[in-house]
Amino acid sequence: MSRSIDYGNLMHDAMRSLIRNVLLDVADNGLPGAHHFFITFDTGHPDAELADWLSDRYPDEMTVVLQHWYDNLEVTNDGFSISLNFGDAPEPLYIPYDAIRTFVDPSVEFGLRFEQQGEEAHAPDTKADEDALPQTEESELEVEEAPAKDAEIVSLDSFRKT
Repeated sequence: MSRSIDYGNLMHDAMRSLIRNVLLDVADNGLPGAHHFFITFDTGHPDAELADWLSDRYPDEMTVVLQHWYDNLEVTNDGFSISLNFGDAPEPLYIPYDAIRTFVDPSVEFGLRFEQQGEEAHAPDTKADEDALPQTEESELEVEEAPAKDAEIVSLDSFRKT
């Protein structure tokens, strides 16, 4: 019997746990300093909850911004709920962690990208804010992190034996 360690899924679980811990801290203490988040998620995920007009406008994915105005941030083990302002109208959302495709904090040049497996992943064609997320080479999971001016992309593929 052959068994292997599924590092890709283990990394996804660890990164989702990181997002959960960051959001728990923000729910308890607010956003510190210049921190803010761009979160892109799959609007078609079966557990995602958003207004019909938002899912009609963003049928595949949507990027939300947690920065100046948000309310009712509640963080659970499976996802988070939040009310965000869309054209001066607050709308409640529920975003499961496994629906998240990217999580970016541009104030410290930190980002996570969860690549889609199986069906061909496509680039976002709609967004909720004027800032677009940077596009990177496809791989199973990519992590962007840089303490300096330019973000460095670390791909798990570079650590795999061929």
